[in-house]
Amino acid sequence: METPLKISFQGGDTSEALSQLITGHVETLEQLYGRMTACHVVVKIPDKHHRTSNLFSANIHATLPGGIDINIDHTPQADDRFASPQFAVNDAFRRAKRLLKDRAKKQRGEVKTLHQRIERTIDQPPDA
Repeated sequence: METPLKISFQGGDTSEALSQLITGHVETLEQLYGRMTACHVVVKIPDKHHRTSNLFSANIHATLPGGIDINIDHTPQADDRFASPQFAVNDAFRRAKRLLKDRAKKQRGEVKTLHQRIERTIDQPPDA
């Protein structure tokens, strides 16, 4: 892995299993895009004492060459699947992967343009 990676856990202890999962996802993103200059992943752990929400969230901040920032800040609402920290991390990286693919396509000029004006002519029937 070439990308400098920083992993933070807010509201709880660090998890080696989640760290390994995140590292694997970053390696996948490197294979996809390959040119990230930095990546910071923040896993927010629900507070056990206040229990306002028992949902995890994962935020990703990646920096690409040229100072381009990619931010994945998805806060779950009422989706019980986010009670699993693995699901929260996988969901954030799924979003990051889609965003990086779209960005790469745009840079290669492979993006379709919508509402492109098409000039048409109406064929006239021959005069009888």
